[in-house]
Amino acid sequence: MKQPALLIAGTHSGCGKTTLTLGIMAALAQRGLIVQPFKCGPDFIDPTLHRMVTGRISRNLDVRMCGADFVRHTFTVNSPPGSCRVVEGVMGLFDGGEGSAAFLARTLDLPVFLVIDVRSAAESVAAVVKGFADLDPNLDLAGVICNRVGSEKHQNLVVSAIREHCATPLIGFFPRRDEVRIPSRHLGLHMGEEHPLKGDGLERLVHLTEQHLDLDLLLRIAAAHTADSTAVPHATEPEPAMPTGARVRIGVARDAAFCFYYQDNLDLLCQAGAELVFFSPLADTALPSGIQGLYLGGGYPELHARQLSANLRMREQIRCFAQAGRPVYGECGGFMYLCHALVDLEANEYPMVGLYPCRTRMQTRLRSLGYRQPMVARDCLLGEQGTVLHGHEFHYSTLDQDHPAMESVFRLDDNRVEGYIHHQTLAGYMHLHWGRTPEVAARFVQTCRQ
Repeated sequence: MKQPALLIAGTHSGCGKTTLTLGIMAALAQRGLIVQPFKCGPDFIDPTLHRMVTGRISRNLDVRMCGADFVRHTFTVNSPPGSCRVVEGVMGLFDGGEGSAAFLARTLDLPVFLVIDVRSAAESVAAVVKGFADLDPNLDLAGVICNRVGSEKHQNLVVSAIREHCATPLIGFFPRRDEVRIPSRHLGLHMGEEHPLKGDGLERLVHLTEQHLDLDLLLRIAAAHTADSTAVPHATEPEPAMPTGARVRIGVARDAAFCFYYQDNLDLLCQAGAELVFFSPLADTALPSGIQGLYLGGGYPELHARQLSANLRMREQIRCFAQAGRPVYGECGGFMYLCHALVDLEANEYPMVGLYPCRTRMQTRLRSLGYRQPMVARDCLLGEQGTVLHGHEFHYSTLDQDHPAMESVFRLDDNRVEGYIHHQTLAGYMHLHWGRTPEVAARFVQTCRQ
Protein backbone atom coordinates (compact mmCIF):
# COMPACT_ATOMS: atom_id res chain seq x y z
CA MET A 1 0.00 0.00 0.00
CA LYS A 2 1.28 3.45 -0.87
CA GLN A 3 1.69 6.00 1.90
CA PRO A 4 -1.89 7.29 2.33
CA ALA A 5 -2.77 10.98 2.44
CA LEU A 6 -6.21 12.50 2.64
CA LEU A 7 -8.11 15.70 3.33
CA ILE A 8 -11.26 15.72 5.45
CA ALA A 9 -13.56 18.55 4.38
CA GLY A 10 -17.04 19.71 5.28
CA THR A 11 -20.04 21.08 3.46
CA HIS A 12 -20.00 24.09 5.81
CA SER A 13 -18.65 25.27 9.14
CA GLY A 14 -20.28 23.45 12.06
CA CYS A 15 -21.00 20.19 10.23
CA GLY A 16 -18.79 18.20 12.64
CA LYS A 17 -15.65 18.16 10.52
CA THR A 18 -13.25 18.69 13.43
CA THR A 19 -14.85 16.01 15.64
CA LEU A 20 -14.76 13.46 12.80
CA THR A 21 -11.18 14.41 11.93
CA LEU A 22 -10.10 13.91 15.55
CA GLY A 23 -11.92 10.59 15.73
CA ILE A 24 -10.23 9.33 12.56
CA MET A 25 -6.79 10.58 13.63
CA ALA A 26 -7.11 9.06 17.11
CA ALA A 27 -8.45 5.74 15.85
CA LEU A 28 -5.67 5.38 13.28
CA ALA A 29 -3.08 6.30 15.91
CA GLN A 30 -4.49 3.65 18.28
CA ARG A 31 -4.09 1.12 15.47
CA GLY A 32 -0.37 1.85 15.61
CA LEU A 33 -0.10 4.08 12.55
CA ILE A 34 2.09 7.18 12.48
CA VAL A 35 -0.56 9.85 11.91
CA GLN A 36 0.88 13.14 10.70
CA PRO A 37 -1.73 15.90 11.06
CA PHE A 38 -2.08 19.14 9.10
CA LYS A 39 -4.60 21.99 9.10
CA CYS A 40 -5.81 23.90 6.07
CA GLY A 41 -5.95 27.63 6.72
CA PRO A 42 -4.67 30.03 9.39
CA ASP A 43 -6.37 28.44 12.42
CA PHE A 44 -4.33 28.09 15.64
CA ILE A 45 -6.79 25.98 17.66
CA ASP A 46 -7.41 22.85 15.58
CA PRO A 47 -3.67 22.02 15.36
CA THR A 48 -3.54 21.79 19.17
CA LEU A 49 -6.43 19.30 19.08
CA HIS A 50 -4.62 17.29 16.39
CA ARG A 51 -1.54 17.12 18.61
CA MET A 52 -3.70 16.04 21.55
CA VAL A 53 -4.86 12.90 19.72
CA THR A 54 -1.75 12.06 17.65
CA GLY A 55 1.16 13.25 19.78
CA ARG A 56 2.60 15.00 16.71
CA ILE A 57 2.91 18.69 15.81
CA SER A 58 0.24 19.74 13.32
CA ARG A 59 1.24 22.36 10.76
CA ASN A 60 -0.82 24.90 8.87
CA LEU A 61 -1.11 24.57 5.10
CA ASP A 62 -2.40 27.87 3.73
CA VAL A 63 -1.77 28.53 0.05
CA ARG A 64 -3.23 32.03 0.18
CA MET A 65 -1.06 33.14 3.09
CA CYS A 66 2.11 31.11 2.53
CA GLY A 67 2.17 30.34 -1.20
CA ALA A 68 1.98 26.98 -2.99
CA ASP A 69 5.72 26.32 -2.90
CA PHE A 70 5.99 26.74 0.86
CA VAL A 71 2.89 24.59 1.40
CA ARG A 72 4.28 21.77 -0.76
CA HIS A 73 7.60 22.00 1.04
CA THR A 74 5.98 21.93 4.48
CA PHE A 75 3.78 18.98 3.55
CA THR A 76 6.72 17.03 2.09
CA VAL A 77 9.37 17.53 4.78
CA ASN A 78 6.93 16.94 7.63
CA SER A 79 5.58 13.62 6.32
CA PRO A 80 7.62 10.84 7.99
CA PRO A 81 8.18 7.64 5.99
CA GLY A 82 5.32 5.22 6.53
CA SER A 83 3.00 7.84 7.98
CA CYS A 84 -0.64 8.47 7.19
CA ARG A 85 -1.05 12.16 6.36
CA VAL A 86 -4.42 13.59 7.48
CA VAL A 87 -5.32 17.17 6.60
CA GLU A 88 -8.32 18.90 8.17
CA GLY A 89 -10.08 21.36 5.86
CA VAL A 90 -11.50 24.77 6.66
CA MET A 91 -15.12 26.04 6.51
CA GLY A 92 -16.96 24.50 3.55
CA LEU A 93 -14.92 22.61 0.97
CA PHE A 94 -15.01 25.37 -1.66
CA ASP A 95 -15.09 28.40 0.66
CA GLY A 96 -12.17 30.82 0.55
CA GLY A 97 -10.74 30.80 -2.96
CA GLU A 98 -6.99 30.13 -2.79
CA GLY A 99 -7.37 29.59 0.94
CA SER A 100 -10.03 26.89 0.53
CA ALA A 101 -9.71 23.19 1.26
CA ALA A 102 -10.52 22.46 -2.38
CA PHE A 103 -7.64 24.62 -3.61
CA LEU A 104 -5.26 22.91 -1.15
CA ALA A 105 -6.45 19.45 -2.23
CA ARG A 106 -5.73 20.32 -5.87
CA THR A 107 -2.35 21.82 -4.96
CA LEU A 108 -1.23 18.66 -3.12
CA ASP A 109 -3.24 16.21 -5.27
CA LEU A 110 -5.12 14.88 -2.22
CA PRO A 111 -8.29 12.75 -2.16
CA VAL A 112 -11.12 14.47 -0.30
CA PHE A 113 -13.51 12.85 2.18
CA LEU A 114 -16.58 15.01 2.69
CA VAL A 115 -18.41 15.31 6.04
CA ILE A 116 -22.13 16.06 5.64
CA ASP A 117 -24.45 16.97 8.51
CA VAL A 118 -27.59 14.94 7.65
CA ARG A 119 -29.46 15.89 10.82
CA SER A 120 -32.33 17.69 9.05
CA ALA A 121 -32.40 15.87 5.72
CA ALA A 122 -32.73 12.39 4.22
CA GLU A 123 -33.05 11.69 0.48
CA SER A 124 -31.95 15.26 -0.29
CA VAL A 125 -28.46 14.37 0.95
CA ALA A 126 -27.91 12.67 -2.43
CA ALA A 127 -28.27 16.03 -4.17
CA VAL A 128 -25.64 17.51 -1.84
CA VAL A 129 -23.21 14.67 -2.58
CA LYS A 130 -23.81 14.90 -6.31
CA GLY A 131 -23.37 18.65 -6.32
CA PHE A 132 -20.07 18.53 -4.43
CA ALA A 133 -18.82 15.68 -6.65
CA ASP A 134 -19.70 17.42 -9.93
CA LEU A 135 -18.85 21.04 -9.16
CA ASP A 136 -15.11 20.71 -9.82
CA PRO A 137 -14.02 17.88 -12.17
CA ASN A 138 -10.39 18.45 -11.14
CA LEU A 139 -11.16 17.62 -7.52
CA ASP A 140 -10.99 14.03 -6.28
CA LEU A 141 -14.04 13.51 -4.05
CA ALA A 142 -13.09 10.08 -2.76
CA GLY A 143 -15.68 9.39 -0.07
CA VAL A 144 -18.56 10.69 2.03
CA ILE A 145 -19.09 10.57 5.80
CA CYS A 146 -22.62 11.28 7.03
CA ASN A 147 -22.68 12.89 10.47
CA ARG A 148 -25.44 13.22 13.10
CA VAL A 149 -27.57 10.32 11.90
CA GLY A 150 -30.70 10.05 14.01
CA SER A 151 -31.82 6.42 13.57
CA GLU A 152 -31.45 3.27 11.50
CA LYS A 153 -34.46 4.31 9.39
CA HIS A 154 -32.86 7.72 8.79
CA GLN A 155 -29.62 6.04 7.74
CA ASN A 156 -31.38 3.68 5.33
CA LEU A 157 -33.11 6.56 3.58
CA VAL A 158 -29.80 8.37 3.09
CA VAL A 159 -28.01 5.22 1.91
CA SER A 160 -30.65 4.38 -0.65
CA ALA A 161 -30.68 7.87 -2.14
CA ILE A 162 -26.88 8.19 -2.36
CA ARG A 163 -26.41 4.76 -3.90
CA GLU A 164 -29.13 5.41 -6.46
CA HIS A 165 -27.86 8.78 -7.62
CA CYS A 166 -24.14 9.01 -6.74
CA ALA A 167 -20.94 7.11 -7.45
CA THR A 168 -19.03 8.48 -4.45
CA PRO A 169 -18.24 5.74 -1.89
CA LEU A 170 -19.90 5.87 1.54
CA ILE A 171 -17.38 5.64 4.38
CA GLY A 172 -19.85 5.57 7.23
CA PHE A 173 -22.60 7.14 9.32
CA PHE A 174 -21.74 8.84 12.60
CA PRO A 175 -24.57 9.08 15.17
CA ARG A 176 -25.65 12.13 17.11
CA ARG A 177 -23.55 12.12 20.27
CA ASP A 178 -23.35 15.25 22.40
CA GLU A 179 -20.89 13.58 24.79
CA VAL A 180 -18.10 13.78 22.20
CA ARG A 181 -18.87 17.36 21.19
CA ILE A 182 -15.96 19.75 21.80
CA PRO A 183 -16.98 22.93 23.67
CA SER A 184 -16.37 26.31 22.06
CA ARG A 185 -16.09 30.00 22.95
CA HIS A 186 -15.63 33.32 21.15
CA LEU A 187 -12.46 32.43 19.20
CA GLY A 188 -13.48 28.85 18.43
CA LEU A 189 -13.13 25.43 20.02
CA HIS A 190 -11.27 24.87 23.27
CA MET A 191 -7.54 24.21 22.87
CA GLY A 192 -5.98 20.75 22.94
CA GLU A 193 -3.97 21.68 26.05
CA GLU A 194 -7.28 22.12 27.87
CA HIS A 195 -8.22 18.47 27.17
CA PRO A 196 -11.77 19.37 26.04
CA LEU A 197 -12.80 15.70 25.70
CA LYS A 198 -13.12 15.20 29.42
CA GLY A 199 -12.83 11.84 31.18
CA ASP A 200 -13.18 8.99 28.74
CA GLY A 201 -14.44 11.28 25.97
CA LEU A 202 -11.55 10.49 23.65
CA GLU A 203 -11.95 6.76 24.19
CA ARG A 204 -15.66 7.03 23.38
CA LEU A 205 -14.89 9.05 20.26
CA VAL A 206 -12.43 6.39 19.05
CA HIS A 207 -14.93 3.62 19.79
CA LEU A 208 -17.70 5.40 17.88
CA THR A 209 -15.35 6.07 14.97
CA GLU A 210 -14.28 2.43 14.70
CA GLN A 211 -17.86 1.25 15.11
CA HIS A 212 -19.53 3.53 12.57
CA LEU A 213 -16.85 4.34 9.96
CA ASP A 214 -15.12 1.89 7.64
CA LEU A 215 -11.55 3.01 8.29
CA ASP A 216 -10.09 0.11 6.31
CA LEU A 217 -12.00 1.33 3.26
CA LEU A 218 -10.91 4.91 3.93
CA LEU A 219 -7.24 3.87 4.07
CA ARG A 220 -7.50 1.76 0.91
CA ILE A 221 -9.13 4.59 -1.01
CA ALA A 222 -6.67 7.17 0.34
CA ALA A 223 -3.67 5.03 -0.58
CA ALA A 224 -5.02 4.23 -4.04
CA HIS A 225 -5.87 7.86 -4.79
CA THR A 226 -2.70 9.40 -3.32
CA ALA A 227 -0.23 10.48 -5.97
CA ASP A 228 3.30 9.09 -6.00
CA SER A 229 5.85 11.57 -4.70
CA THR A 230 7.35 11.82 -8.17
CA ALA A 231 3.97 12.90 -9.54
CA VAL A 232 3.37 15.65 -6.98
CA PRO A 233 4.42 19.10 -8.22
CA HIS A 234 7.93 19.97 -7.11
CA ALA A 235 8.11 21.24 -3.55
CA THR A 236 10.49 24.18 -3.66
CA GLU A 237 12.43 24.62 -0.45
CA PRO A 238 12.56 28.20 0.85
CA GLU A 239 16.00 29.73 0.91
CA PRO A 240 17.40 29.08 4.39
CA ALA A 241 18.24 32.02 6.60
CA MET A 242 21.93 31.57 7.37
CA PRO A 243 23.02 32.45 10.92
CA THR A 244 25.84 34.99 10.95
CA GLY A 245 26.91 34.87 14.60
CA ALA A 246 26.38 33.27 17.98
CA ARG A 247 22.93 31.93 18.77
CA VAL A 248 20.51 34.51 20.11
CA ARG A 249 18.31 33.77 23.11
CA ILE A 250 14.74 34.92 22.44
CA GLY A 251 12.09 34.63 25.13
CA VAL A 252 8.78 33.29 23.83
CA ALA A 253 5.66 33.70 25.99
CA ARG A 254 3.80 30.39 26.05
CA ASP A 255 1.00 29.51 28.46
CA ALA A 256 -2.80 29.51 28.55
CA ALA A 257 -2.89 33.25 27.78
CA PHE A 258 -0.33 33.20 24.94
CA CYS A 259 -0.68 30.07 22.85
CA PHE A 260 -1.17 31.13 19.20
CA TYR A 261 2.06 30.49 17.27
CA TYR A 262 2.74 29.08 13.83
CA GLN A 263 5.27 26.28 14.30
CA ASP A 264 6.88 27.28 11.01
CA ASN A 265 7.65 30.74 12.40
CA LEU A 266 9.34 29.23 15.44
CA ASP A 267 11.33 26.91 13.17
CA LEU A 268 12.39 29.80 10.94
CA LEU A 269 13.67 31.69 13.98
CA CYS A 270 15.74 28.67 15.00
CA GLN A 271 17.09 28.28 11.47
CA ALA A 272 18.11 31.95 11.58
CA GLY A 273 20.16 31.41 14.71
CA ALA A 274 17.70 31.79 17.59
CA GLU A 275 17.55 29.75 20.77
CA LEU A 276 13.93 29.91 21.90
CA VAL A 277 13.38 30.10 25.65
CA PHE A 278 9.75 29.64 26.67
CA PHE A 279 8.29 31.35 29.72
CA SER A 280 4.89 32.13 31.25
CA PRO A 281 3.69 35.70 31.87
CA LEU A 282 0.96 34.10 33.97
CA ALA A 283 3.09 32.04 36.33
CA ASP A 284 6.71 33.27 36.13
CA THR A 285 7.89 36.29 38.08
CA ALA A 286 11.03 36.94 36.03
CA LEU A 287 12.07 36.87 32.40
CA PRO A 288 14.46 34.09 31.37
CA SER A 289 18.08 35.02 31.97
CA GLY A 290 20.27 36.24 29.14
CA ILE A 291 17.52 36.83 26.59
CA GLN A 292 18.12 39.38 23.83
CA GLY A 293 14.58 39.64 22.46
CA LEU A 294 10.93 38.83 23.23
CA TYR A 295 8.13 37.27 21.17
CA LEU A 296 4.62 37.61 22.62
CA GLY A 297 2.13 35.62 20.54
CA GLY A 298 -1.64 35.73 20.51
CA GLY A 299 -4.07 33.75 22.61
CA TYR A 300 -6.52 34.54 25.40
CA PRO A 301 -5.24 37.36 27.61
CA GLU A 302 -8.88 38.41 28.13
CA LEU A 303 -9.61 35.10 29.89
CA HIS A 304 -6.64 35.55 32.21
CA ALA A 305 -6.60 39.34 32.57
CA ARG A 306 -6.86 39.33 36.37
CA GLN A 307 -3.90 36.95 36.78
CA LEU A 308 -1.79 38.73 34.15
CA SER A 309 -2.43 42.06 35.83
CA ALA A 310 -1.66 40.68 39.29
CA ASN A 311 1.76 39.48 38.14
CA LEU A 312 3.24 42.94 38.63
CA ARG A 313 6.88 41.78 38.63
CA MET A 314 6.57 40.22 35.17
CA ARG A 315 4.80 43.30 33.79
CA GLU A 316 7.54 45.55 35.16
CA GLN A 317 10.33 43.35 33.78
CA ILE A 318 8.83 43.33 30.29
CA ARG A 319 8.28 47.11 30.38
CA CYS A 320 11.88 47.74 31.50
CA PHE A 321 13.19 45.30 28.86
CA ALA A 322 11.34 47.18 26.11
CA GLN A 323 12.13 50.66 27.47
CA ALA A 324 15.82 49.74 27.34
CA GLY A 325 15.50 49.39 23.57
CA ARG A 326 15.56 45.60 23.41
CA PRO A 327 13.55 44.07 20.51
CA VAL A 328 10.02 42.98 21.39
CA TYR A 329 7.46 41.64 18.92
CA GLY A 330 3.80 41.16 19.91
CA GLU A 331 0.82 39.77 17.98
CA CYS A 332 -2.85 40.30 18.85
CA GLY A 333 -3.05 38.97 22.43
CA GLY A 334 0.59 39.94 22.90
CA PHE A 335 -0.25 43.46 21.71
CA MET A 336 -3.18 43.64 24.13
CA TYR A 337 -0.82 42.67 26.96
CA LEU A 338 1.64 45.43 25.99
CA CYS A 339 -1.05 48.13 26.10
CA HIS A 340 -1.98 50.31 29.09
CA ALA A 341 -4.98 48.21 30.16
CA LEU A 342 -7.46 45.54 29.11
CA VAL A 343 -11.19 46.13 29.67
CA ASP A 344 -13.40 43.03 29.77
CA LEU A 345 -17.07 42.65 28.85
CA GLU A 346 -18.16 43.59 32.39
CA ALA A 347 -16.18 46.86 32.12
CA ASN A 348 -13.54 45.65 34.57
CA GLU A 349 -10.24 47.34 33.77
CA TYR A 350 -6.98 45.47 34.31
CA PRO A 351 -3.61 47.24 34.07
CA MET A 352 -1.22 45.58 31.63
CA VAL A 353 2.44 46.23 30.71
CA GLY A 354 1.79 49.85 29.75
CA LEU A 355 4.10 50.34 26.77
CA TYR A 356 1.32 51.63 24.52
CA PRO A 357 -0.89 54.46 25.85
CA CYS A 358 -4.19 52.81 24.97
CA ARG A 359 -6.76 50.40 26.31
CA THR A 360 -8.03 47.36 24.48
CA ARG A 361 -11.72 46.69 25.10
CA MET A 362 -13.47 43.35 24.58
CA GLN A 363 -16.60 43.35 22.42
CA THR A 364 -19.45 40.85 22.15
CA ARG A 365 -19.12 40.63 18.36
CA LEU A 366 -16.20 39.86 16.08
CA ARG A 367 -14.41 43.09 15.19
CA SER A 368 -12.06 42.01 12.41
CA LEU A 369 -11.52 38.89 10.33
CA GLY A 370 -9.57 38.17 7.18
CA TYR A 371 -6.26 37.82 5.41
CA ARG A 372 -3.95 40.83 5.43
CA GLN A 373 -0.94 41.93 3.38
CA PRO A 374 0.64 44.78 5.31
CA MET A 375 3.29 46.84 3.53
CA VAL A 376 6.21 48.03 5.64
CA ALA A 377 6.12 51.83 5.36
CA ARG A 378 9.53 52.32 6.94
CA ASP A 379 12.33 50.09 8.20
CA CYS A 380 11.47 48.13 11.35
CA LEU A 381 12.63 45.03 13.16
CA LEU A 382 10.69 42.73 10.77
CA GLY A 383 11.52 44.25 7.41
CA GLU A 384 12.82 47.03 5.25
CA GLN A 385 10.60 49.72 3.76
CA GLY A 386 8.51 48.30 0.91
CA THR A 387 8.47 44.72 2.20
CA VAL A 388 5.05 43.06 1.84
CA LEU A 389 4.14 40.72 4.69
CA HIS A 390 1.40 38.09 4.86
CA GLY A 391 -0.91 37.25 7.71
CA HIS A 392 -4.40 37.04 9.17
CA GLU A 393 -6.53 39.07 11.57
CA PHE A 394 -9.19 37.67 13.94
CA HIS A 395 -10.15 39.43 17.16
CA TYR A 396 -13.05 40.56 19.34
CA SER A 397 -11.33 43.50 21.01
CA THR A 398 -10.82 47.06 19.81
CA LEU A 399 -8.66 50.02 20.76
CA ASP A 400 -10.48 52.68 22.75
CA GLN A 401 -11.29 55.56 20.43
CA ASP A 402 -9.78 58.21 22.73
CA HIS A 403 -6.24 56.78 22.71
CA PRO A 404 -3.31 59.08 21.88
CA ALA A 405 -1.74 58.82 18.44
CA MET A 406 0.74 55.95 18.13
CA GLU A 407 3.46 55.65 15.51
CA SER A 408 2.84 52.82 13.05
CA VAL A 409 4.90 51.13 10.34
CA PHE A 410 2.35 48.98 8.45
CA ARG A 411 -0.05 50.17 5.76
CA LEU A 412 -2.97 47.97 4.70
CA ASP A 413 -4.88 47.84 1.41
CA ASP A 414 -7.82 49.70 2.95
CA ASN A 415 -5.50 52.53 4.10
CA ARG A 416 -5.64 51.46 7.73
CA VAL A 417 -2.42 51.67 9.73
CA GLU A 418 -1.12 48.85 11.88
CA GLY A 419 2.11 47.66 13.48
CA TYR A 420 2.66 50.12 16.34
CA ILE A 421 6.21 50.88 17.45
CA HIS A 422 7.76 52.04 20.70
CA HIS A 423 11.56 52.08 20.77
CA GLN A 424 12.39 48.59 19.39
CA THR A 425 8.95 47.15 20.21
CA LEU A 426 6.62 46.31 17.32
CA ALA A 427 3.12 45.01 17.98
CA GLY A 428 -0.36 44.94 16.49
CA TYR A 429 -3.44 42.83 15.92
CA MET A 430 -2.18 40.83 12.93
CA HIS A 431 -0.81 37.29 13.09
CA LEU A 432 1.95 37.07 10.49
CA HIS A 433 3.18 33.90 8.84
CA TRP A 434 6.74 34.14 7.51
CA GLY A 435 6.52 31.30 4.98
CA ARG A 436 6.68 33.71 2.03
CA THR A 437 9.20 35.97 3.78
CA PRO A 438 11.74 33.88 5.72
CA GLU A 439 14.04 36.91 5.72
CA VAL A 440 11.73 38.37 8.39
CA ALA A 441 12.88 35.77 10.90
CA ALA A 442 16.52 36.44 10.02
CA ARG A 443 16.05 40.18 10.43
CA PHE A 444 14.36 39.78 13.83
CA VAL A 445 17.16 37.51 15.07
CA GLN A 446 19.86 39.85 13.77
CA THR A 447 18.18 42.83 15.41
CA CYS A 448 18.18 40.95 18.72
CA ARG A 449 21.86 40.05 18.20
CA GLN A 450 22.83 43.69 17.63
